[in-house]
Amino acid sequence: MQNNIFSGLFVGQNLVTIKQVDSTNSFLKNLLSNSTPVPEGTVIMAEEQYAGRGQQQNTWHSEPGKNLTFSLLLKPHFLTPGQQFDLNRAASLGVYDALYPLLGDKLKIKWPNDIYYGDQKLGGMLIENSIQGDKLKDSVVGIGININQENFPDGAVNATSVKQILQKDYELTLILSEICRYVEVYYLKLRAGQTEFVRNAYLQRLYWLNEERSFESENRGVFNGIVKNVLPAGLLVIEDTMGVQMEFNLKELKFLNK
Repeated sequence: MQNNIFSGLFVGQNLVTIKQVDSTNSFLKNLLSNSTPVPEGTVIMAEEQYAGRGQQQNTWHSEPGKNLTFSLLLKPHFLTPGQQFDLNRAASLGVYDALYPLLGDKLKIKWPNDIYYGDQKLGGMLIENSIQGDKLKDSVVGIGININQENFPDGAVNATSVKQILQKDYELTLILSEICRYVEVYYLKLRAGQTEFVRNAYLQRLYWLNEERSFESENRGVFNGIVKNVLPAGLLVIEDTMGVQMEFNLKELKFLNK
């Protein structure tokens, strides 16, 4: 389905809207596994997603018709598996830049790819890559953003939405079109070799950057540290109060923001 509110070259130009699906990522991956020709930039958007997934097997709860739950297809053949975190950066920056005009400076990217407003979670993403040889073949970028939902289940202790922050409803497809536009901008920068630009932009928008905060890890327990950097492959660098720098991957660290 062509949709003329999508102003980019290819991301969102092929938009498929589904009433109900378990997971838009699963739906899109099934299309690909069935050898269905799916053009790059295709977006699958669900009005209701009843088994949405986040990082580390987390589930993503979303009230039907109130939020953005969608997946988009990229074909980053120009990236190696070792560069796949750059896709996290590009997608996170795309969402950030789309929402920044609405929400301003309290908007941050929480490593690796959650979207935060203050200390509350607005959304997140799950990127699933398939690899062919020494290149990335297909990337399914699943994104969930709380837009018009007003009430969250008890388990979602730090969730918020654009509606809760600004006290007004927003048209989902308009925000979707902006996200697609900005994701495409950063993706094309990666394709043009402007990797350092994307990495620096991601770092500057990072939650808790250069602030002393509390963390927890299996090796250190609870400790205070300062977010200093994100390495090319995606490891987070934290400097403790003694000036020692440590590197963490996703499963090794918890932010004690609540």
